[in-house]
Amino acid sequence: MVDILLIQPPIRDFYLTTKRTIPYGLASIAAGLLEGGFSVEIIDSLATPKSRVVDLPPEMSYLQPYYGKSDQSPFALFHHYKHFGYSYDSIGQQVKKAQPFLVGISSLFSAYAEEAVKTAQIVKHNHPACSIVLGGHHPTALPERVMESSAVDFVMRGEGEVSMTLLAEALQNGLGFDEIPGLVYRKLDGGLHVSETATMRNPDDYPLPATQLLNQRYYSRNKKAAAVIVTSRGCPMKCTYCAVGASSPFNYRRKSVKSVIVEIENSINLYDTGFIDFEDENLSLDRNWFLQLLNEISRRFNGHQQELRAMNGLLPSSLDEQVIGAMKAAGFKTLNLSLGTTSNAQLKRFQRPDVRKAFERALNLAEIHDLQAVGYIIIGAPFQEAADSLNDILYLAKRRVLVGTSVFYPAPGSMDYALCASMGLLPKNFSGMRSSALPISHTTTRKESITLLRLSRIVNFMKHLIDRGQPIPDPSPATGRIENPKQRETAGKQLLKFFLYDGIIRGVNPNGEVFEHDTCPQLSNRFLAGLNSNRIRGCES
Repeated sequence: MVDILLIQPPIRDFYLTTKRTIPYGLASIAAGLLEGGFSVEIIDSLATPKSRVVDLPPEMSYLQPYYGKSDQSPFALFHHYKHFGYSYDSIGQQVKKAQPFLVGISSLFSAYAEEAVKTAQIVKHNHPACSIVLGGHHPTALPERVMESSAVDFVMRGEGEVSMTLLAEALQNGLGFDEIPGLVYRKLDGGLHVSETATMRNPDDYPLPATQLLNQRYYSRNKKAAAVIVTSRGCPMKCTYCAVGASSPFNYRRKSVKSVIVEIENSINLYDTGFIDFEDENLSLDRNWFLQLLNEISRRFNGHQQELRAMNGLLPSSLDEQVIGAMKAAGFKTLNLSLGTTSNAQLKRFQRPDVRKAFERALNLAEIHDLQAVGYIIIGAPFQEAADSLNDILYLAKRRVLVGTSVFYPAPGSMDYALCASMGLLPKNFSGMRSSALPISHTTTRKESITLLRLSRIVNFMKHLIDRGQPIPDPSPATGRIENPKQRETAGKQLLKFFLYDGIIRGVNPNGEVFEHDTCPQLSNRFLAGLNSNRIRGCES
């Protein structure tokens, strides 16, 4: 028996990045509930290696030409659509056994909203007496859509740390809900009561996340525990594709350095944490604060050899020699750099600054300090031209950086979501609002987006060969078969030879049969022409 269960639902997608699924938000909410005297458990449906192949949803059938064949090569993208995590029946049985009076379900991304609602339905079926609340970005942005499900009793808009304990107390004591920030519920007349989003005024005022409720062993990395830490909320930038920045209801707030250090110290002391990912939208934006944090990490944890990352990306203009040197000393091994695009017209549409000079400075400093680098670009946004995105890839090809290509998707609450809605570009289902679904086909078509993704893979494979001291193979005509296709690098070299010869991107199936991917030949040919004038550079010093 437990008072409250918090659930991270399973997801369905082509892939899952385990190190990005640690349920930090649920652990943070759980900490407040524990402090309020409630017993709490977390069902983390993704903390398991279990997965199974499921049918591609009918609304994604347009992806079949791009992902329909199994590819063993380094240029492969996706193939099987899978259910990752516990089965719904397993979740239902766990809830039935625990008998909580309140169940909170995380619904962070609109692409997985169906899985969150289905989890609510299974919970309600197995334990009808409980109250169910959904929280996260999707319910915050679109509460009315979530409340269409009769299995959902409440939506929590905004930061659940503020309101979840208030909701639990109200349910336990038979109190009203009107004064609970962020709460959405059905009124007696059938309409919805929709509160303003709940916001933490000072993040330092809240307890450390209850990480003891997480499956630390599952999230280990290199035989050491891995952790997520969020040092700030909101973002002061105005990027049109982002729902966290200026278009969101949240202002920019940051924890004190002291508070962050206590959280890191707690994680290292309890779990011998060796990998920490800072999940902030802009970790380095406040230079003085960031330097103070880095220097304190170096002073406090010198010798622990923790690896630090900021996988959401760093704004290059916030990085200089002193900052990057301090990052290296604190434990950073890779700079994840947000470039966006090199197109001035597209930067203006994105409302982003041109950071190329700062980006190149950061790459030079990364080389001096022996740090790896990844440069992130966005492709496929409304009015974005495929030719401009190809120039972005070629720009990264001749610099000491891996190419990180992200396909645009409309995030509810962002300015670009509203733009797509006004133009009739939104996918018909929330499931289509993910990069892997190639959601928008506008000035960049889906075929062009898939071609740009594969060209990015080709560039990174060539960089890999250069870093291993191997020459780029000479062009040669294609053959119909490749021996030992499971030797991925060898197969990649063969396919690269064929591509350099005729510009056709090919794959190889498990039987060694070579096939052509469905791509845009014009982009491939322009790419090859660009390679002739650019020297591809590896990622090592």
